Amino acid sequence: MSEEKAQQLMQQMQMLETYFADLSQREGTLYNILREATAAIQSIKSLSLKSDSESLVPIGMGTFVKTKISSSDNIVLNIGAGISLEKDSTSAINYLESRIKEIEVALQDTSAKKQDAAAQLEQGKSQINQLMQADPNSKLG
Repeated sequence: MSEEKAQQLMQQMQMLETYFADLSQREGTLYNILREATAAIQSIKSLSLKSDSESLVPIGMGTFVKTKISSSDNIVLNIGAGISLEKDSTSAINYLESRIKEIEVALQDTSAKKQDAAAQLEQGKSQINQLMQADPNSKLG
């Protein structure tokens, strides 16, 4: 393999590594969103069990105000693009569960792409190793 092809392979490997890192970051973000949605569902369910409950409400910069929640009949959901809707507890839970399903699909897709990228990276590393063994004086190392 010529030096030019070897350099091309190295560039492809760098691009694949960047792509793999982006996929890993996306996967982490999706897991965080999934945890947040699951926690929101659990919170809504636990609020429904008590008629009055105390909570901390964030007001910024790590500062909270104690408050009493007298009713959990209506939940305000941010549905994106700066739009929020008021829904009853059951509808809010249903909405969050549907979002969880979407996130799980996105996670599966991201995971599959990440596996493909990892396989391509391994194949590229193998090719580079073969090149280095064939030409120990190569400038690839």
